Amino acid sequence: MKKLIYAIVLLLCGAVSEVSAQEFKLSAEIRPRSELRNGFKKLRTDSQEPAFFTEQRSRLNLDYKSEKIIMRLSLQDVRVWGSTNQIYKTDPNSLSNISEAWAQYNFNSKFGLKVGRQILSYDNQRFLGGLEWAQQGRRHDAALFVYNNKESKLKVHLGLAFNQVGFEPGMLVGNDYTGVNNYKTMQYIWANKTWESGKLSALVFNDGFQYGATSDSVSNRQTLGLVGAKTFGNLTVAGEGYYQTGKMATASINAYLLDLNLTLKTKLTPITLGYQTLSGGDPDSGEIKNFTPAYGTNHKFNGFMDYFYVGNAHNDKKGNNVGLQDIYLNTAFKVGKGKFKAQVHQFFSAVDMYNTTATDGQFEKVSSNLGTEIDLIYARALGKDASLVVGYSQMFATESMEVLKGGNSGMINNWAFVMLTFKPTLFTSKVKQAEAK
Repeated sequence: MKKLIYAIVLLLCGAVSEVSAQEFKLSAEIRPRSELRNGFKKLRTDSQEPAFFTEQRSRLNLDYKSEKIIMRLSLQDVRVWGSTNQIYKTDPNSLSNISEAWAQYNFNSKFGLKVGRQILSYDNQRFLGGLEWAQQGRRHDAALFVYNNKESKLKVHLGLAFNQVGFEPGMLVGNDYTGVNNYKTMQYIWANKTWESGKLSALVFNDGFQYGATSDSVSNRQTLGLVGAKTFGNLTVAGEGYYQTGKMATASINAYLLDLNLTLKTKLTPITLGYQTLSGGDPDSGEIKNFTPAYGTNHKFNGFMDYFYVGNAHNDKKGNNVGLQDIYLNTAFKVGKGKFKAQVHQFFSAVDMYNTTATDGQFEKVSSNLGTEIDLIYARALGKDASLVVGYSQMFATESMEVLKGGNSGMINNWAFVMLTFKPTLFTSKVKQAEAK
């Protein structure tokens, strides 16, 4: 792997000396994060002990830019400290994971084509996001047509993907796409327009999933969304709405997400008050009515303890996804050389939820109040290439949360972390036309 990295660097450096108007940058990232999990994602049990570990992300990034071409290659290693022996001949976590590998060709100043393994991140990342909080991030293998008119402040992106597994798939075993938790096909169009005091984005997204052994057993889900914001002096009104339709396997989909928030800018701090609801299921309807924020950076929303929409279900005793209502209050202000952020979430189910009685096992309706979460974050820069982030969160859960997550709502359920990030630029090279060979 070292020889490969050296070869790439030498090749790109040689290209820079031969062709005019080129830029090359080699950068790195080291990001260890230590976490104390004591009720993270689900409530503690009486016998459960807190977990403590350190997970580290290491990246080496190579960026290239010329008049017509932009490229990025990012190598990544993610591991938990101590997960490999100190002395070994082979390392299953070796630096061989490709975080990003894409190239973009610009036909002119407004239109380009980007292909390869890349981040798809839009607006506030609610539905499409890079998920960079997770050490591994989220990536898509896709082709992306990009239109960017800087004069009119209009952007339009058209994305396409078709996924398959194996070597020359279809030659021997057919076109089935199994064993990978991913869509088989994906198409979307995203448009964004900005004004002096506002912005508006629209998204039409289709993802297809194979549910049978034949190539025609693919169901398609459509997600339609609008995201916008408008500023009136010191007050900003922002909102978003998504509607999901189509099918998942043979079941029809009818689900939605709505969010509205107000941000007041004061002399000391901005204060944001908002309400968000994601529709819950209805097992008697025969439809999928719970909304799925499938590819977003969901850690940003609904509390940092990740009780909702981050790789974990929240179903009641009937097995129904109860959706979510979230009333939230956010603020941030300077403390010394850093910034302190605080947010409060009050959670409710979006539909009726049920528990089972201890006597006869019958379903009984319970309160929709799930609990309150408080998140506190302190972040500061440590010079040009390093930063520190410290966080603490606590969940004040109700007995209704026990129905969804198990555990004991009467115990202390909290989470804390310390994260250091080092992102230095190791090498840069710029060659103007007059300097080229």
